[in-house]
Amino acid sequence: MKRDERWEGVYSFEDSPFIMEILTELRDEKTGPIAFRKGLVKLGRYMAYEITKTMDVEKVPIKTPLEETEGIIVKDRRNVVIITVLRAAIPLMEGLIKVLDHARVGIVSASRGKAPKFEIEMKYVKVPQIRSEDTVIIADPMIATGSTLIKVLEEVKKYGKAKRYVIIGVLAAPEGISRIKEAHPDVEMFVAAIDRELNEKGYILPGLGDAGDRAFGAPIKP
Repeated sequence: MKRDERWEGVYSFEDSPFIMEILTELRDEKTGPIAFRKGLVKLGRYMAYEITKTMDVEKVPIKTPLEETEGIIVKDRRNVVIITVLRAAIPLMEGLIKVLDHARVGIVSASRGKAPKFEIEMKYVKVPQIRSEDTVIIADPMIATGSTLIKVLEEVKKYGKAKRYVIIGVLAAPEGISRIKEAHPDVEMFVAAIDRELNEKGYILPGLGDAGDRAFGAPIKP
């Protein structure tokens, strides 16, 4: 995990060969939906492990079968709310919750309109009460223009003030990171990699395409 010097509180995993191997498979156009979903689950689990390194811990006395000693508990791991941005983040959340197994889970359905306005429509919001000791983790694989996550953060903050707000994603574009940090400077961001730029349609380059379509299949209108 390495901090990106361009922004405060933005980290990538481009120094991890394991993460980069998973990302390579996700980028490959030959990767089918089953392997794509499994890759997102693996990324979620690994990134959750890494997030625990930034959490508060508490020393506790324990007794082994041989003698008394000292261990730790990760206090913040017991106070997590995971917000899943439908639909692409479902496998990512599955991986996160394998490590953050005490987490409460919220669901947000948010869709981004077409260029150039990229208007955001939120149709479904179910978020638990957020407490002052909570770490709120918003899972969204693709951080492109940032419009969706800005709107989601605005909505989530209505449910209470958290200790931390964290975005976990697979890929991010510099344009999206800058917009999010400008609107919500208190948010931290952890992504597998930060890509080069957005194209005119708002897709990340080189990217991996539409994460939702690749994980679950492209929708049709009957």
